[in-house]
Amino acid sequence: MKVRRFLAVNSREALRKVKEELGADAVILSNKAVPGGIEIMALASDEIASLADKSRQAEVSAANQHSAALRASVPAAPPVAPPAPSENIQSKKAQPVASGVPAVTSAPEIAATSETTRPSRVPDTQAIPIPKAPDPARADNVNQNIIQEIQAMRQLMEDQLASVGWSQFSQTHPDSMKVLRTLLNAGFSPLLARHLLDKLQIDANFEQGLKKTITLLTLNLRTADSDEMIEQGGIYTLIGPTGVGKTTTTAKLAARAVIRHGADKVALLTTDSYRIGGHEQLRIYGKLLGVPVRSIKDIDDLQLMLHELRGKHMVLIDTVGMSQRDQMLAEQIAMMSQCGTTIKHLLLLNATSNGGTLDEVISAYQQHGIHGCIITKMDEAAGLGTVLDAVIRRKLKLHYVTNGQKVPEDLHAANSRYLLHRIFKPLSEDSPFTLQDTEFALTMAGQAAGRPGTGRQTHAGIDHD
Repeated sequence: MKVRRFLAVNSREALRKVKEELGADAVILSNKAVPGGIEIMALASDEIASLADKSRQAEVSAANQHSAALRASVPAAPPVAPPAPSENIQSKKAQPVASGVPAVTSAPEIAATSETTRPSRVPDTQAIPIPKAPDPARADNVNQNIIQEIQAMRQLMEDQLASVGWSQFSQTHPDSMKVLRTLLNAGFSPLLARHLLDKLQIDANFEQGLKKTITLLTLNLRTADSDEMIEQGGIYTLIGPTGVGKTTTTAKLAARAVIRHGADKVALLTTDSYRIGGHEQLRIYGKLLGVPVRSIKDIDDLQLMLHELRGKHMVLIDTVGMSQRDQMLAEQIAMMSQCGTTIKHLLLLNATSNGGTLDEVISAYQQHGIHGCIITKMDEAAGLGTVLDAVIRRKLKLHYVTNGQKVPEDLHAANSRYLLHRIFKPLSEDSPFTLQDTEFALTMAGQAAGRPGTGRQTHAGIDHD
């Protein structure tokens, strides 16, 4: 067994060295502060596996020796002598036959003869069970339990090291930690916040660090030019979960296109035949705008309608709302993809949703191809950090934002500077969602330690420095 010793100025650097030398599955045996930094004693995972194999071989060998000793200690059973012939029978055979007639033996004599000729019973000897060799499957389970306990100990050590590392970093770089805390309180994920912090200069003060952070976010938030969609035209389908505001947003985009190009250059289609009166709302908007509204049920209807509307500058398709886990989602998007005409998908994101929900929605729709996105319900959201975090990490192009029900007044072209300025408005310290100093280090330590094999997304979406 070869234990390796690692020295570094801090715990993060020490863990990095351990992973580079021994791999991500290395087992940390001990850590302590030494003059000049942190000392870690670690062991490669194959060393643990070899120890488990040796332990299993020793168990089998000991069991075999014990079985042999038990067999040697059992005495051999004495031989059993055959029963002696009955004297009564022998005397009967020796009597002479007087008259040539066979001698007749009485019944009592026959009974006595039977009793005397019955063989004696051999005494029973109690069988001593011989122990079996240990079951290989059970030995494997024992080894697996040992490995799991070692991994749990390793994870505990990593958590402690990460906590120590963040504590040291917060003491030596308080301004950087204040920037990080500001990002988390604004709604950004720890993943994106850590990547932004890595881009900052260590000696920058809080004002400089926050300014640099906002600049990085502005560069990495992809926004479309004002009314780019309206100018280019084309066929767009608005997709997203139920209640995200697809129908109202479709009407807002149609109104903008009518103002710019005229009602005769715009058409509306809807696949929403599931809700009672679902398509009626869009028909009302179409009547007010003076544009035709058609319902489509399958791919044949879609192909026919697109052929009839091929002269239109913009065709907008309002789709039925579905959960990101609904199997019919793939069927609906497949219908759009197989119609033989280029259709661009616009994903609508609810600004009031939490980060986990937004990640699920984007993952479900992004595999089918997304041209861009629109953020809705900004007027109902307490903050925008969470939804913008998802847009940045997933590298989506943001076209519009909506902040109300008015058509078309509450549709606005995306402006990254305005959105980020709104994000970093000071938060109240009394808010239950604002991290306090004592909670902040624990939160970041848990995030930094990581969990191997959990499949966490590691890409933070930061391309521009």
